[in-house]
Amino acid sequence: MTATTQAPAQVPGSRSHTDGAWSVIPIQTRSERPRSYAPADFDTPTGREVNWKHTPVARVSALFDADAASTPASVSVHADDAVQVGRLGTEDAPRGEVFTPEDRTAALAWTRSDEALSIRIPAGIEVAEPVVVDIDGVPGLSHQHLTIEAQPQSRATVLLRHRGTAQFAQNVEIIVRDGANLDVVSVQQWNDDAVHIAAHQARVDRDASLRHIVVSFGGGVVRVNPSVELAGTGSHGELYGLSYSDSGQHLESQVYLHHKGAETSGDVLYKGALQGEGARSVWIGDVLIGPDATGTDSYEANRNLVLTEGARADSIPNLEIQTGDIRGAGHASATGRFDDEQLFYLQARGIDEEEARRLVVLGFLAEIVQKIRIPSLETELISAIEDELAQETAQ
Repeated sequence: MTATTQAPAQVPGSRSHTDGAWSVIPIQTRSERPRSYAPADFDTPTGREVNWKHTPVARVSALFDADAASTPASVSVHADDAVQVGRLGTEDAPRGEVFTPEDRTAALAWTRSDEALSIRIPAGIEVAEPVVVDIDGVPGLSHQHLTIEAQPQSRATVLLRHRGTAQFAQNVEIIVRDGANLDVVSVQQWNDDAVHIAAHQARVDRDASLRHIVVSFGGGVVRVNPSVELAGTGSHGELYGLSYSDSGQHLESQVYLHHKGAETSGDVLYKGALQGEGARSVWIGDVLIGPDATGTDSYEANRNLVLTEGARADSIPNLEIQTGDIRGAGHASATGRFDDEQLFYLQARGIDEEEARRLVVLGFLAEIVQKIRIPSLETELISAIEDELAQETAQ
């Protein structure tokens, strides 16, 4: 695999003026970022780059080291007999059909994963029960590349569960072929000392649908960045996220939805709650409607609920439209504290303040939980939210 583009080495994340002037223009749009399979093509992040400036690079610096020893995480797959589970080398199809690293950690995860875990849903097969991939971290540095392929007219749900402790760099490559319907749910329930940086890249083909959900509750620094290309005519993408950041936690997602084919539709909604001193969440949403994406219907939104002093949520929605022939496109972002009117309404009906606050938070986050469509996991997450709220009350 070879590099596709590179930025000038002297200024990370930048490109030169086309007229040869001495100054440089920082790369702002997601589509312009350099991509390469070679880690050496990426400078070590400093925190000044557009795609790293909101991330605590000092806390994740181990994942930039090309020479550090790497120990594989413990992985187990629980799947129906119809699901094909295997391994792919760096040159084995379909690995690399969709995924091209766009930062140093993803390139290292590519090169240091000699064999990628492969999950393939055969054509025309509907898998009733979720395919569950349990990933248990081990102390130290780990890398992983995972390929998920839904062949034509198939239907399945793949659940990724992350637990334990690790410094974990992960690539997830998702291919949804013609007419397939795939749900991918990634749940981060790491220990407090864990660091997890993941790049998810997906392509959705003609009349196919992808529902991609990121749930981050545990971990010291968790950064899961999904990139979805709606390539085929009539393809559909739903990108949802849920996070609950505690004191000292940094939970981040940089979301990219590229409408490439005609008559595509997309819905992006991420919600987060924050409590405790130093709790931090970052959401950056980029939607690109390309020149051939006529008839597109797209919307993205991020909502954050700040529960205590000392917590901070950064929310940056971006929308780029390259054709005027669309059905609709929009974006929204809101970050705030409790709605006093909601609390007053509940308290006026005999509900005490603590219970009223609990109901407001549950109501706010449950919208995303209900989109998961795995009943046992939905119940588990509601319980986890209750536990987080109990910790807030105890403080």
